[in-house]
Amino acid sequence: MMMVTLRPPLFWLLLFAFFWVCLVHVAQAQTQPTTDPEEARTLNSIFQQWGISANPANWNISGELCSGDAIATYTSDFDSFSGPNPCIKCVCTYNNNTLCHITRLKVYALNVVGVIPDELWTLTSSPIWELPKEIGKMTDMRSFAIGSNNFYGPLPSELGNCMKLEQLYIDSSGVSGEIPSTLAKLTNMTTVWASDTELTGRIPDFVGNLSKLTSLRFQGNSFDGPIPSSFSKLNLTELKISDLSNGRPTLAFMKNMTFLSILELRNNNISDSIPSNIGEFQSLQHLDLSFNNLGGDIPDSLFNLSSLANLFLGNNKLNGTLPAQKSTSLLNIDVSYNNLIGGIPSWINQRNLQLNVVVNNLTIDNSDSSLSSALPFGMNCLQRKFPCYRGAGIYYNFSIKAGGPQITSTNGIVFERDSATLGPASYFVTDTRRWGMSSVGSFAGNNNPQYRSASSSQLTKTLESELFQTARISASSLRYYGLGLENGDYNVTLQFVETAILDTTSWESVGRRVFDIYIQGKRVRKDFNIKEEAGGVSKRAVQRLFRARVSENYLEIHLFWAGKGTCCIPAQGIYGPSISAISAIPNFIPTVSNIPPTIPKKNRTGLIAGNVVGVGLLSILSIFAILWIVRRRNRPRDDDEVLLGIDAKPYTFSYSELKTATEDFSPANKLGEGGFGAVYKVCHHSNQ
Repeated sequence: MMMVTLRPPLFWLLLFAFFWVCLVHVAQAQTQPTTDPEEARTLNSIFQQWGISANPANWNISGELCSGDAIATYTSDFDSFSGPNPCIKCVCTYNNNTLCHITRLKVYALNVVGVIPDELWTLTSSPIWELPKEIGKMTDMRSFAIGSNNFYGPLPSELGNCMKLEQLYIDSSGVSGEIPSTLAKLTNMTTVWASDTELTGRIPDFVGNLSKLTSLRFQGNSFDGPIPSSFSKLNLTELKISDLSNGRPTLAFMKNMTFLSILELRNNNISDSIPSNIGEFQSLQHLDLSFNNLGGDIPDSLFNLSSLANLFLGNNKLNGTLPAQKSTSLLNIDVSYNNLIGGIPSWINQRNLQLNVVVNNLTIDNSDSSLSSALPFGMNCLQRKFPCYRGAGIYYNFSIKAGGPQITSTNGIVFERDSATLGPASYFVTDTRRWGMSSVGSFAGNNNPQYRSASSSQLTKTLESELFQTARISASSLRYYGLGLENGDYNVTLQFVETAILDTTSWESVGRRVFDIYIQGKRVRKDFNIKEEAGGVSKRAVQRLFRARVSENYLEIHLFWAGKGTCCIPAQGIYGPSISAISAIPNFIPTVSNIPPTIPKKNRTGLIAGNVVGVGLLSILSIFAILWIVRRRNRPRDDDEVLLGIDAKPYTFSYSELKTATEDFSPANKLGEGGFGAVYKVCHHSNQ
């Protein structure tokens, strides 16, 4: 028998290796994300009812559902017939990569008999389903609505067999691919809403042959342009198409659409002019042609449409002046970011009117106080080239508490208040002209829109909860400007939190707020989703840092809604940009004072006028005071003269007459002594 004796060094080395392996396994066990317990119970219950089970060689390893193939990054095996079946897919980025949610479920050709369990619909963490071709057997279906869901894959071509279909609602549904040509058979269609999807390709020409169509929405998709010319045959009352890529659409198709009441053709790269017959669109209430390449003048007839209330023409290349006349119904007008010249018409004084004219070449007639007082302060600072404090600049930082009061952070940064009441076509500039802002867009379907939000909820991932209790929101475009900045590189910090779309177990959790971020005109984040940036958790602070170069004394931060995300979860109008705080600090050694001017230009005209009026009023009061004093001093003499005028006029006497009358100033006639000598009694016997 052979004895093996381990030398002490070798023994300790093996013992160390053993403990090292144990520690590695413990660490891996501690860092391995786990499946949401509620979803795990639900899936196990469903599988039990269906009589199926997972293959532990592929997933559900050691009883952990989200393991193995379920968390693998590849998806080809999942989608193929030969891959694991049944199978799930998980996303494990929640709660700092410690929690997994089930996002996909495949049960294919397993002879499952029974019903779809109710528990299946409680998997609220975005389970994704493919639309079955059996939908085509529902030939009597009138309305098909799968909006605000998480399906995947294309629309089944068999849907074209449902020829009695009148309404199709697939917005925010998750469907992708091109629109099947078989849908051309759906000639009874009156309503098609297909926004915020992954639909691709061109908008089919056959849509123009759906003669009964009255409402069409294609916003925030991945369609290519142009808009089909066949649309000219439609009798629509509502048309919303946005965010087309490629191509250069025109507005020729809409020439005969005079029954439209709502028309939005936003961000489509349209190169054209506003139709000359726009005055015939007498039913038009809402028109949005913003973020295109429209040129030419604004037709006078557009501003005189009797029903038009909202007009958005911003971010185009329009020329000329603002029309001199305007319908009283037109209350929200955005013509920002164009090439307009001239002055502001007198209709600016209309009550409840909002007019956004930033970044044009307009002028204000300061001699007309009625016009200058009707405009919000600072319009001249937000015209093209941002002319205030150009050159060396006077500021080197700015910080803004978006949507709320001034707050001083724990590190001493003063975030200036941003609590101005804004609306669909607004702008604002601070008294110091340190920063300004512009907000454009109306919230569809919301009768009481709010352009600020507030929440007292307890937040995570921040020691500055107060900084996130309010936010500025917008339905389309929200811009902030740092003005009068010293040129150089700046560090820009943007802070966000999602408090409207919560991570609950209800259907409301599928809501998505999505927007793009631009700094100095360059897109730095596409499809930014606050909740997703926070790891799928709401009420968690998100901070993002960017570098920006200032070369012309201003810094522009632009949050832009490109039609993506849900529109109405948990309520109408929950979409568009939202931001809680902004700050910009120099990445260089400043040479300017950072101190506002002593007398802001806003008050200078008023101060001069006030001084003139004040001095004039004081002079008039002084004159009246002097006259009053003089009159008071002269009043006794004047009164004596009045009294003397009532009786006979006085007479004078000679010295000899007085001597005789006093009997030579006899002591017997002496009455006493006065300040001017003795006083005598006079006895005069004349008739005078």
